[in-house]
Amino acid sequence: MITKYVSYILFLTQLLFSCGSRSPEFETGSVEQAQKLIDNKRAELNKNADKLKKEAMKRNLQMQSKAVRKSIKRNAKRQKKRMKRLNITK
Repeated sequence: MITKYVSYILFLTQLLFSCGSRSPEFETGSVEQAQKLIDNKRAELNKNADKLKKEAMKRNLQMQSKAVRKSIKRNAKRQKKRMKRLNITK
């Protein structure tokens, strides 16, 4: 009789503690919510990648001579106009 009570109490405590152990991160959700989370993470990664790319370009330009810097900037401007004319976006 005592073992039945002990097993019953253990079962209830396990049930009570397991209810709160699931984090909201692992809740089942809709596909739209999952897609939104994926899109947000992808946007954040792209933003960080663009920032690192700009910093690398800036460092590279600083190591070049003045004439080369002007040439690189002119080429970038020309390429930007060309992409705009062709309606191509990043």
